Amino acid sequence: MTVRILILGTGGMAGSHAEAFAEIDGAEVVAGVDMRAENLAAFQEKFGVAHGFTTLEDALAWGEFDAACNVTPDAVHHRTTLPLLAAGKHVLCEKPLAANQADADEMAQAAAEAGVVHMVNLTYRNVAALIKAQELIAAGDIGDVRHFEASYLQSWLTQPAWGEWSTEDQWLWRLSTAHGSMGVLGDVGVHILDFATFAAGLDATDVSCRLATFDKAPGGKIGEYTLDANDSFTMTLGLAGGATGVVHASRFATGHLNDLNLRIYGTKGGIEVTSRMHSSHLRVCLSPSLETAEWRDIDAPPVPTNYARFVDAVARGRQVHPDFHRGAALQRVLDLAVASDAANCANQRI
Repeated sequence: MTVRILILGTGGMAGSHAEAFAEIDGAEVVAGVDMRAENLAAFQEKFGVAHGFTTLEDALAWGEFDAACNVTPDAVHHRTTLPLLAAGKHVLCEKPLAANQADADEMAQAAAEAGVVHMVNLTYRNVAALIKAQELIAAGDIGDVRHFEASYLQSWLTQPAWGEWSTEDQWLWRLSTAHGSMGVLGDVGVHILDFATFAAGLDATDVSCRLATFDKAPGGKIGEYTLDANDSFTMTLGLAGGATGVVHASRFATGHLNDLNLRIYGTKGGIEVTSRMHSSHLRVCLSPSLETAEWRDIDAPPVPTNYARFVDAVARGRQVHPDFHRGAALQRVLDLAVASDAANCANQRI
């Protein structure tokens, strides 16, 4: 069967979705939705998408699609995903799942009741080294997890490798809470939180967080964008079983384009995962090398992308991970991180 896909929101990330599905046998992007007619028309022309709608209601009335990718801004995910679920459409939603815990829980419940495939696009589940690390830890190779360090480092606020942030809407909206952004915490923090807790195989239990927003323009505003979303965060995180660790992320990490780093230490060994743009690397220190602290490289076989796994799940009628329940669990951590910052880094229990 061919899975017919609608893409909701035709901004920058929509192109990544369209390109990915074009490479998958049995998938076809058949429609786009965007209230901005010019953006929609450009998206349709670039990717050869036959149908376009300026409202979700019109797209649902047409209905000739099986699944939807929600690529709208964070704050819009809730109100645009629920109608899709109610119509029985499978949904791949961009991260974070919602803007708050209550909305994320409602989306997860609605998806379960609809009986459709629901997935959050936590793209670093595509990292081969992460998947292999999770397998090794689950098999007990490093023993009981005791400590971890995780970071997500970007620098697009210091250099124009991906474009000039101060003049391009695709970057400016990420700096403005009024435009639906949760700042670096929601944009990439959700990725590194998933990265660490998925690999460890442990749920978060408590969080203490400090958010930072830096002056970036006179008056803190560029055009219609008030630049008030957080740019960096540092966090301590507790995990089930008593493990503890540190997590941090920034858009001011000069010298790093898009780097994720994870180190997990257990009672029998340690493991290190690095992801640099389109490559990943895995190292371990295991017995009998503990006394000499020698680390060795581990091969990690390629893994299917989230897009491929989503299409396969829809075709087979099987649920796939990370699902909306995972997205809601991560949203709980994000909400408590914001609460912790507001309470001067007070520890918040999950």
